[in-house]
Amino acid sequence: MYDLKIINATIVDGTGADRFVGDIGVRDGLIVAVRRHDGPDPALEGDAAETIDAAGRLVTPGFVDIHTHYDGQATWDEVLDPSTSHGVTTVVSGNCGVGFAPVRPGREDWLIRLMEGVEDIPGTALAEGMTWGWETFPEYLDVLERRTFAVDIGIQVAHGAVRAYAMGDRGARNEPAGAEDIEAMAVIVKEAIEAGALGFSTSRTVAHKAMGGEPVPGTFATEDELFGLGRAMAAGGRAVFELAPTGSSGEDIVKPASEVAWMRRLAAEIGMPVSFALLQVNAAPELWRELMAESQAANEAGAQLHPQIAGRPFGMLTGFGTRNAFSKRPTFRAIDDRRLAGELDDAAFAAELARPEIKAAILAESDLPSDPNIPGDSVNLAMQFMLDRMYPMDAVPDYEPLPDRTVTAIARARGEEPLSTLYDLQLADDARTTLMVPMFNYSDGDHEAIREMLTHPASVFGLADGGAHCSMICDASQPTFLLTHWARDRTRGERLPLEFLIRKQTMDTAALYGLSDRGVVAEGKRADLNVIDLDALTLHRPRMVHDLPAGGGRMLQDATGYVATIVAGRVTRRDGVDTGARPGRLVRGAR
Repeated sequence: MYDLKIINATIVDGTGADRFVGDIGVRDGLIVAVRRHDGPDPALEGDAAETIDAAGRLVTPGFVDIHTHYDGQATWDEVLDPSTSHGVTTVVSGNCGVGFAPVRPGREDWLIRLMEGVEDIPGTALAEGMTWGWETFPEYLDVLERRTFAVDIGIQVAHGAVRAYAMGDRGARNEPAGAEDIEAMAVIVKEAIEAGALGFSTSRTVAHKAMGGEPVPGTFATEDELFGLGRAMAAGGRAVFELAPTGSSGEDIVKPASEVAWMRRLAAEIGMPVSFALLQVNAAPELWRELMAESQAANEAGAQLHPQIAGRPFGMLTGFGTRNAFSKRPTFRAIDDRRLAGELDDAAFAAELARPEIKAAILAESDLPSDPNIPGDSVNLAMQFMLDRMYPMDAVPDYEPLPDRTVTAIARARGEEPLSTLYDLQLADDARTTLMVPMFNYSDGDHEAIREMLTHPASVFGLADGGAHCSMICDASQPTFLLTHWARDRTRGERLPLEFLIRKQTMDTAALYGLSDRGVVAEGKRADLNVIDLDALTLHRPRMVHDLPAGGGRMLQDATGYVATIVAGRVTRRDGVDTGARPGRLVRGAR
């Protein structure tokens, strides 16, 4: 009678309603029966090809992650990790104004360099791994539609690619767009939405730069251009206007107010949601509250304006396996080059760094010059002056550590020089230890601002950046973190209700993009589900692996406690292990 039955489950249905014990029946990729054990309906009877007894386990909707960057990875990888390791069953890509369609023949490498600079995805991996075969955005969707995945994937059309396609080098160089240019871009955007793009994205922060140091095309777009493309998006169908606004990285604390003002006017005019990245920045720790309040006022007036927020501190990870404070020291560079060339395995790499004379040489050396044409190439030098906000991560990491856990505080307690202490901390666990450097959302040294952001009625949960910032973060694990930290483990302040946290990353995120066929455990909805052992759910320390094409490295973060993840009624992960099932498909448009 059923393809799958889940019985005796504690169901958190995604609506925010109280959990209940019940059974779920699945057929042809849909939920066809939900029975409450305390309800009036009869027990769920009938045979099933597979039955999961979820006694003592949670069953939730699959998580809908609206901020990823799998645009290139989706052309070669069916799994789309790291998101799929954390209960995600739908991803939305094409954020922040960068993507791979449309593309003029011969300009593919330029888009790769743009994506590499903005999103820290190794260009060599993209160049080797990507299979192209399109020019227009509809053709790109056609290519993805022929592929199968472990999750569903939706794509937004990106301003950077559109501008470069329509305006050529003038667009790439951020020259002003004239009326004819805007019309040409509008045609592309409308066509993309009609073909199934879930939204249009742009970036206006100067922190987003291509590998040559140029800001993303569209960074300085006028309101005429932004509104012209917003109108074109709305003319194409139901979609979201997504952006990284000026000041989102703290580079400007005056412009954000005017950014929200035009976003509010745009949302009101086109009648579509506008969602923008919002973080607490050190330069103005209370600014986010003002922008949240203005967003809420916009919503109350009928304009859909939604700050997109993160569930934990936002910054970078460091350690000997990735960018670190010693990356530009000649002795370390020589050893790391041998590791990357395959001359040293992980154990030999750690043993070499543990030699006292090697440590002494590295600490005594000056840094090699940074390359100004490579975004983030000077980050190692910056880390040397951030030891008072750098925290070592244990095997089960604490993202809300006390001040006495900084490298500076540990060095003071040991009576050591801070850089020497940092070196020894990075050596722990055979040089696999990572340290957290919270740059945003941690101005007060705790998570109270994040809690207020999460619970604010205007906010939407996002910014996980799955597939991006490969050498610096693994925030794709945030769906798990919401459950472990916010629902169960937090000790330095108020926790949040599990039902609220599930809704925040299921029904709410799906609704933003008009994906009303998922995000809720209810009859007639897609059978995208998680079976979770909440008591055992554990988020482990991030680790660097080199499994991308061309040996490219990326941060992964494992989780244990996911009993099963189910996409369209098929189990795609069992006890955290990929089953090989590929029911995921391209999502074309709102539904």
